[in-house]
Amino acid sequence: MFSDPERTLARIAELRKHPVSFDPPASIARHVNVSSHDVGGWPVFTIAPKTPSNAGHVVYLHGGSYVFQINPLHWKFIARLVRATGTTFTVPIMPLAPEGRAAVVVDRAATIVQSIVQDVGAENVSIMGDSSGGGMTMAVSMELRDRKLPPLHAIVLIAPWLDISGTDPMLAEIAPHDPWLAVPGTHAAGALYRAELDESDWRVSPIHGDLSGLGPITLFTGTRDLVHADALRLRERAQHEGFALDFQVGEGMIHDYPLLPIPEAAHARRIVERAIVCGGSTV
Repeated sequence: MFSDPERTLARIAELRKHPVSFDPPASIARHVNVSSHDVGGWPVFTIAPKTPSNAGHVVYLHGGSYVFQINPLHWKFIARLVRATGTTFTVPIMPLAPEGRAAVVVDRAATIVQSIVQDVGAENVSIMGDSSGGGMTMAVSMELRDRKLPPLHAIVLIAPWLDISGTDPMLAEIAPHDPWLAVPGTHAAGALYRAELDESDWRVSPIHGDLSGLGPITLFTGTRDLVHADALRLRERAQHEGFALDFQVGEGMIHDYPLLPIPEAAHARRIVERAIVCGGSTV
């Protein structure tokens, strides 16, 4: 689908006419508590451990190229992390592009995180996202810093999409080995999300923004993943600018591999658990 922008846009149009459900699968409620409330028109879910805990709070921003809805893999991944760590997860259901525009979504998502920080303190709040949600996680973290909030406990990025322009020369090297993503379709999806913003605006391509003062970052990337190019650029910036980055590479792994039902994901999940409990990299 992503190899042809017209095919991508046709699928987006189809889903706008017939949206899929964003509700968590009923099965996860056997192991975690699930509740929801409305925040300014956004459904916001709380996934909490069955036994009350003071282990902290994580805000999860889901992937889907900014145009596809959260899916059962996301929910099962979140529920597993809740059970393993005792943390409570907040999961906003952001409006999808083109209705959801970056200039609005990043600001509103940051406000949701800020309200939790005001309740429990930045040292008890982490933020996590995969794919486009990873890019949004970086942008929201930057917005919170600009609002003068203290650094969060941890930032966890899974296969983050940090540059929507599709212009990195390394993409041509990775693309033949990626069975999932392709530049033409993802670029078309990104254009719907950025709307009036330039492709280099930090809200849609946070790799171009100021990355100082964000707190510890843990990043997962697979070498057969198109956005591995973005991850390598972030690592290069960390090396030159000295911010804390725990860089986890899955050799031969594809996009979002820590969420997938494969053996290699188990090791990655243990590192995610450590990051949200212990606060990520201190390097």
